[in-house]
Amino acid sequence: MATVHEAGDQADEVSVWEDDPGAPPSTRTPVLRARPALRTGPLAIDVEGAVPSDAEGAVRYWTAAEALGRTVTLYAPLFPMETFPDGATWNPAVGDTLVANLDAGVDLNAYYDRRGLSFFRQHVSGVTVWSGESPDIVSHETGHAVLDALCAWMWDAASAEIAAFHESFGDISAVLSGLRLASLREQVMGETGGELSRSSRLSRLAEQLGWAVRQVAPSSADPDCLRNASNELFYLNPVSLPPTAPASQLSSGPHSFSRVFTGAFLRSLAGMVHTLAGEGTVDDEALRIAGEDAATLLVTAVTRTAAVPAYYAQVAAHLIRVDQEKFAGKYTPALQAAFIRHGILSPGSAEAVADGTAGPDEKALERHIAPDVSGSRSAFTSPVAVPGRQYGLPDDLTVRAPIEEPRFAVAAAAPSRGDLAPTGGEDIALAFVEDLFRQGRVAVPPEYRRGFTASGGLDGTLRTHEVANNGVGLVLVRRVFD
Repeated sequence: MATVHEAGDQADEVSVWEDDPGAPPSTRTPVLRARPALRTGPLAIDVEGAVPSDAEGAVRYWTAAEALGRTVTLYAPLFPMETFPDGATWNPAVGDTLVANLDAGVDLNAYYDRRGLSFFRQHVSGVTVWSGESPDIVSHETGHAVLDALCAWMWDAASAEIAAFHESFGDISAVLSGLRLASLREQVMGETGGELSRSSRLSRLAEQLGWAVRQVAPSSADPDCLRNASNELFYLNPVSLPPTAPASQLSSGPHSFSRVFTGAFLRSLAGMVHTLAGEGTVDDEALRIAGEDAATLLVTAVTRTAAVPAYYAQVAAHLIRVDQEKFAGKYTPALQAAFIRHGILSPGSAEAVADGTAGPDEKALERHIAPDVSGSRSAFTSPVAVPGRQYGLPDDLTVRAPIEEPRFAVAAAAPSRGDLAPTGGEDIALAFVEDLFRQGRVAVPPEYRRGFTASGGLDGTLRTHEVANNGVGLVLVRRVFD
């Protein structure tokens, strides 16, 4: 058992895991951190239940609370005043406070479901693994809640790329909140020599859970963690990819495909650090400032990006544009290099954004930045009918497709050279639905089942979506982001 520091419920400091307990056999021990404030301020957070009386339970409780607090402290000041004039708030379905349940059942998983955060436990190879015990996982799930507050339309968007970006935002949240810890920055400096794009404690996300997943399904996680933000994955049209694949390959599954954007973002962050260091040696201050500036770029860019088929390329273009607005283009070379390296922008597109020839459409951009906040924001996606009988349903199924006009005239890179032609929004929605049914991810109530496909199989796969009736017909709605 790890040694823990004594810290009472009202102590100024509490014992927590720094970024992850580590894969067994781990020599890591909890550290002392400032006791987080619960149920106060914008984006208020809490942990369900009282602080456990046993030392290990108390570490788990305060680890989750501290990671929650650190992540919301990163994002709350960045919510745009245009859409949040009274300050940052959660999605209305969540309420005033985001609550984490650290013992929601037996599973190697965690999720956000618009009610709160749920974390699970499972005994694997002699070790009980608690997903809520990892700050990486807590920050990831909190990232889902933050993005749902910023861009509620993404919740039901029928797009593999948009769903994958939601997962990437979660992993990026773990990286950026980790950079807020001076102790972790020091370790990363020592491990990477200042080259932040290298594999490190920062990039290796959820090491303990990744180990547990590999005990059950050896090919389902990276060799040293669940997902590593340090990677060389190159963009491919997700419609062309299989719905599942080993962790060593790319699929259209949201966790797998998220790694392309996460890898590009970490590489961008590494370039930003070098920009700040200039000709000198990379130091702690460069890491700290780069993390803060990267969070500003990310939040501003994502709140401006439309619901489009080639979503990654549009976010990347907005990142470059926001850098020019807020930082006088200081980080543009680093952003260009990273998104070209991972194929999210073709070289021509990256240059066109920087020199202004790619747009954007300012009027359309203004409409997106300041939408009618009294509405549901579902206007950012459009309803598309999917034939239901091939999935064992009695009628067509309506889904929300990403078919807005792009703000920038940019494209991802083709595998050989030049630009990759994007797939249309309706085709993306159709492919997304087929992937969900192939993976058994859709819950179908018995009254809507007319065939075998709709039964979804009998395994323990988490159903991220469900078929419902909105009074007009069948619709596909999201349940969770896991």
